[in-house]
Amino acid sequence: MAVGLWFTLFELLLKLFLILAFVKKGSAGITSTFTRTKWQSFDIPLDHKVLAIPNGYNAPQQVHITQGDYDGKAVMISWVTADKPGSSRVQYGTSEKKYDFKADGTVANYTFYNYKSGYIHHCLVDGLEYETKYYYKIGEGHSSREFWFQTPPKIDPDSPFTFGIIGDLGQTYNSLSTLEHYMQSGGQTVLFLGDLSYADRYQYNDVGIRWDSWGRFIERSAAYQPWIWSAGNHEIEYMPDVGEVLPFKSFLHRFSTPHLASRSNNPLWYAIRQASAHIIVLSSYSPHVKYTPQWLWLRDELKRVDRKKTPWLIILMHVPIYNSNQAHFMEGESMRAVFERWFVRHRVDFIFAGHVHAYERSYRISNIRYNVSSGYRYPVPNKSAPVYVTVGDGGNQEGLAGRFRDPQPEYSAFREASYGHSTLELKNRTHAFLNWHRNEDGQKVHADSVIFLNRHWASNLRRRRLKKDDF
Repeated sequence: MAVGLWFTLFELLLKLFLILAFVKKGSAGITSTFTRTKWQSFDIPLDHKVLAIPNGYNAPQQVHITQGDYDGKAVMISWVTADKPGSSRVQYGTSEKKYDFKADGTVANYTFYNYKSGYIHHCLVDGLEYETKYYYKIGEGHSSREFWFQTPPKIDPDSPFTFGIIGDLGQTYNSLSTLEHYMQSGGQTVLFLGDLSYADRYQYNDVGIRWDSWGRFIERSAAYQPWIWSAGNHEIEYMPDVGEVLPFKSFLHRFSTPHLASRSNNPLWYAIRQASAHIIVLSSYSPHVKYTPQWLWLRDELKRVDRKKTPWLIILMHVPIYNSNQAHFMEGESMRAVFERWFVRHRVDFIFAGHVHAYERSYRISNIRYNVSSGYRYPVPNKSAPVYVTVGDGGNQEGLAGRFRDPQPEYSAFREASYGHSTLELKNRTHAFLNWHRNEDGQKVHADSVIFLNRHWASNLRRRRLKKDDF
């Protein structure tokens, strides 16, 4: 065990040395000078094989799963049939080609301008066993399709688990590179930070068509492991010029969330638990000031967190609270003003956001002393504060946000404008590895790697040491 730990530490130190070979120091952290390959940021053509419609009449397509309950013993399986409703039944079991169980779901469709969606199925499969591989079958006759998924380990403070973190993905060739790299990373669940298909950059019927193509694009991963959804600005789709004024219409029809399991009254904000993590999803584009439904729900959900069972407390949102890029600078200030004090009080470990098309990691800092009359203008180091990580570099057609503020603020530890994804490896109740994978490097090279101590257990350890020293 000790030899393995020393080897891991040596490996991380070597990676740090390699990173420093092409970075320059800012006023506090590191601004990478890496020059990425100049790939064009346009969407993959609809006739490309990665967007292909599966063979067979009315064959299920756009298959994806998400967690279906609070604690990881259920999944929600979703898919689309194009020609007729067909069956909403899922057959499943623990042996390949042997389906001992079944569950029946619901089916609906929607219109957007003159586009009419296919028939969207959502089926809850519950009562599952932890750490078990399940095979499932959907569709009818020769057009049926088969997939599998693995349930997470039981809720336990020392359950190891690896999350993938992806934001602002889109459906370009850069997006494909990100997805392929992620699929080689060993991630078990994707934490998605909003801005999914970028279909809103199209007009009229093409909006719905590009939602369909994105569903087929992510199926290679999302049909086999849960993707935990949060919504971004590109999901709002407020288009009054074509009569579409209902925010998040396409997103809410196509993607299910287990919000009721966490006592939320809205699918845009909710919570789940997986392995040793308690994950809270917030909606940057829904009301969140005091006494609003999201504010009331988060206040109560934070009280439900049991760090003895799930020591790692992780929050997902779309708009970053701390960001040193010129793009979207300070757009998260309203949520910071309302929630930052709670984040510090509850010792949140990580807050992941997208929106800015770059990668950035902060130090543990807070600005909770600031108000309009206090005069405290700058964030300060705070060991109880979260690490803020922006992972908005999935690959969408808008391109990268390459203009960082200069000089680099003292709260910013590392920043780079390249496409990629992150992984968060929870090792046990005390240690986690955060890695950022730049697309150009291949899956084995981490452009940013950091070991973190859990906020709850680290603070408890210090208190225990103080008590022991008193005697």
